[in-house]
Amino acid sequence: MGLRRKGRSPPVLSPEFVLQNHADAASYLAVGILLGLMFEVTAKYVIIFITVQYNVTYTIDDKSEHVNFYEYGPKDIATIFFYMLIAIILHAVIQDYILDKINRRLHLSKTKHSKFNESGQLAFFYLFSFVWGASILNAEEFTVNPTLLWKDYPHSRMLFQVKFFYICQIAYWLHALSELYFQKIRKEDIPRQLCYICLYIAHISGAYILNLQRLGLILMVPHYLVELIFHASRLFYFSDENKQKGFTVWALLFVMVRLLTLTLSVLTFGFGLAKVENPGFSIADGNFNVLSVRISCLGAVCLTQAWMMWKFINFQLKKWREHIKKQIPKKKITNTKNKLTKKELNRAHVINGAAKLEDGESPRIRK
Repeated sequence: MGLRRKGRSPPVLSPEFVLQNHADAASYLAVGILLGLMFEVTAKYVIIFITVQYNVTYTIDDKSEHVNFYEYGPKDIATIFFYMLIAIILHAVIQDYILDKINRRLHLSKTKHSKFNESGQLAFFYLFSFVWGASILNAEEFTVNPTLLWKDYPHSRMLFQVKFFYICQIAYWLHALSELYFQKIRKEDIPRQLCYICLYIAHISGAYILNLQRLGLILMVPHYLVELIFHASRLFYFSDENKQKGFTVWALLFVMVRLLTLTLSVLTFGFGLAKVENPGFSIADGNFNVLSVRISCLGAVCLTQAWMMWKFINFQLKKWREHIKKQIPKKKITNTKNKLTKKELNRAHVINGAAKLEDGESPRIRK
């Protein structure tokens, strides 16, 4: 694992060497990119990796006040790559200096150890993303007026915070793919994690490319809040199995957020964008407001929400069955105890092979 020194160093460029030093390699590469800013020859190339590209400046009402907006383009791939390196470094720092120290105190099993690391990493990310996204929504007006989600579409021009938020989101979930190998995730856990990572990449990238950043942002923030509560509750559960109240709060909010997601998606794709004044398809203008695209987006959102609800119902049924199984052996134990006590009472009336009545008189012994 990165940023950790061990006694024996494996051969250079071997798989074990890459696993142990991947975070160091990512940090060296990131520092090398930053050092490129010091030289004029390389600065114009390195700046693409660090700063947000495609800046467009507008003047308001022919005054000296300027407003900066941003569009997306191919150069964003370089920026995403750089911040993916930053995500790998931060992942290793959180793992080595926070999660591993807690794991040593808790003495968890291998299965719980893997889930604890997963929830710990995701809890930090969801907390950071929720606070950042909520601050952006607080500065925008479409949280109060839902018609701004489709009004004046396409929303090809973004504020700096919105574009940088999406770049960091895509970079994090791309880094999560590499961590499936770097962190030696168990084979039985890889399909589950790979599934939700690919869903995040597909939905966030789709909202970014199709100029649906407003809808994507307003759907991500409550979803991240629900996921934060779930993973925080799981962390508390691993430390003390009696702490399960957080799962109840998560279950209630989970259903509410699924309904909110479906409602806003149907309003945006089914009613709002269908009545926009400039429907049409134009890649140059960033306009994807055609029936096929709207149906595809709405179908993808509905299928994802239905799949999440199916997983949620199965999870709740599994917990309910486990709760019932724990109660059944207790009833059997109490019944066996009652039976033993009756036998003991019957045996208490027999002394030295002769039966005695309750009054103390013994019956006639048969020959």
